[in-house]
Amino acid sequence: MEKKIIFTLMFGTALLLTAGCGQKLPEPTVPLVKYETVRLGADAEGSTYAAAVRGRYETVLAFQVGGRIASRTVQLGDRVRAGEVLMTLDPKDVAQTARQSAAQVEAARANLALARSNLARYTALYQADAVAAMVLEQQQTAYDAAAASYENALAQDVQAQNALSYTNLTANADGLIAAISAEVGQVVSAGMPVMTLVQTEELEVEMSVPENRRQEVAVGRRAEVSFWALGDSRTPGVVREISPMADSASRTYAVRVALPEPPAGIMPGMTASVYLSAERAADTATLPLSALYQTGDTPYVWIIDDEDRLRLQAVTVEGTAGNRVILRGLAAGDRVVTAGVHKLHEGESVRLGTEGARP
Repeated sequence: MEKKIIFTLMFGTALLLTAGCGQKLPEPTVPLVKYETVRLGADAEGSTYAAAVRGRYETVLAFQVGGRIASRTVQLGDRVRAGEVLMTLDPKDVAQTARQSAAQVEAARANLALARSNLARYTALYQADAVAAMVLEQQQTAYDAAAASYENALAQDVQAQNALSYTNLTANADGLIAAISAEVGQVVSAGMPVMTLVQTEELEVEMSVPENRRQEVAVGRRAEVSFWALGDSRTPGVVREISPMADSASRTYAVRVALPEPPAGIMPGMTASVYLSAERAADTATLPLSALYQTGDTPYVWIIDDEDRLRLQAVTVEGTAGNRVILRGLAAGDRVVTAGVHKLHEGESVRLGTEGARP
């Protein structure tokens, strides 16, 4: 009986082994990786920013006195010359003040003449011992006060005459009227903006640079500027000014690019594109920070060879640019894994996913 049981068990085990040998084992899954092709500094792509043409000098014009606008002699977009009258205020109230100050000057002049005559008379009496020294001092004081009042009246009269001239708003330079914010009949206060004058002799473009690209832009950096209205031609430019603070709403930095040789036909407000070439050493490349694989002191990256197998490549970190790292030790055309690097192994086969964004 025991022999029969043992034989049955052996026979069943043999059947199981036979059946197991006939099954095909599942193949290991080949990982899918995201990668980026290396481009060295000499071949690296630059950055392009949307921009608009602006005047280097844009003056917001305002009256220096308040009043009601009586006339406007220019229209939006008109070209004007320095000294040209653009707007006028009703001068009645200011003219009345000017006449009042002129009358005060005449009264002060008469008082000064009387004080001078009295001082001369009492000086003669004092020399003849006809009056005391105290009386002469009183006349001297009266003369000094009259002279001071006269000087004050003259200063007020000059100020009143200036205010009368301020009722005419004139162009401070040759340029283009870019904005008008007040109309005839409107009452404005002193210093209230009424017009914007753009000096067109020196035009430039303004662009907005995001925070993560701010370190790539520096004053004096060369640029190439193209204008949508003028075709594909590019004009050389130079970064002239960078705002020290980001815009509170867009969190971008305003950058002004000067145009040493502006092309004919550009106008304020035109759409432009600013191209900044990549400024890196010829043997460096940039990759995402996530491409670095480091377990000790030496950083590595995973290179995908021609057979889609992985190998570690030691690199040297030269710096960072936003969320990317500048590296040495790679060749142009190398395919580098840019995500999940700590889950990979030397010699492992991989499948290529989508290629990441280039610098």
